[in-house]
Amino acid sequence: MLTALLYGLGTAVPLVLGAAVGLRWQLSKVVLASLMAFGAGTLIAAASVELFEPAFHQAGAVIAGVALFAGAGVYVVANHLIENKLGPRALGWALMLGTLLDGVPENTALGVSLTAGGGLVLLVAVVVGNVPEAISGAALMRDQHGVAQRRALWLWAATATALVLVTVLGNLLSDSLSLTHISAVQAFAGGATIAVLADSLLPEAYREGGWWIGMATAAGFLLAFVLGG
Repeated sequence: MLTALLYGLGTAVPLVLGAAVGLRWQLSKVVLASLMAFGAGTLIAAASVELFEPAFHQAGAVIAGVALFAGAGVYVVANHLIENKLGPRALGWALMLGTLLDGVPENTALGVSLTAGGGLVLLVAVVVGNVPEAISGAALMRDQHGVAQRRALWLWAATATALVLVTVLGNLLSDSLSLTHISAVQAFAGGATIAVLADSLLPEAYREGGWWIGMATAAGFLLAFVLGG
């Protein structure tokens, strides 16, 4: 459990630091977009290497595929509802909710993966993917909605705390889960991650960063893949 707690903190602390940076400084759009693209690249590697691939080999194409589509579907529907409810000017809130929405299955899978000796690639991918969301989300909450810096930081800290808890919970539950259940959790998280990439991170990164984004994405993928190897 101590390892799961440390891994959970490894995803949570950078998230809070990212929110603090977004509230304190104004990063250029190109820098932020490059960070988002780099994080997307790491998530591509993690979704395939640490989430879907082991689930596919253990549980088979049907179970892994159904769980994959379930994870993608939950994120797509929830994200659509958030956009309709909050509107385009509430992007900061949507980013925070989106971080929690895709972070729960990702961190649960992280906790579960630790029982098999994995998790490093997923940890790096979650951190690098979440930090740009925290930076931009916190900044937009301040700029578009006038949310006080202290309140915004507490909201992001609460999100980070939730991710630590689900990492530990996932690790604790892994002892009582069958291999097929673990595979389903991993594939579900993989589907949610793919949906986040397609719906949020990559489109926003390309819109703000332009042609450079493809190179930053490839760099993130290479880093995560090397760590996974």
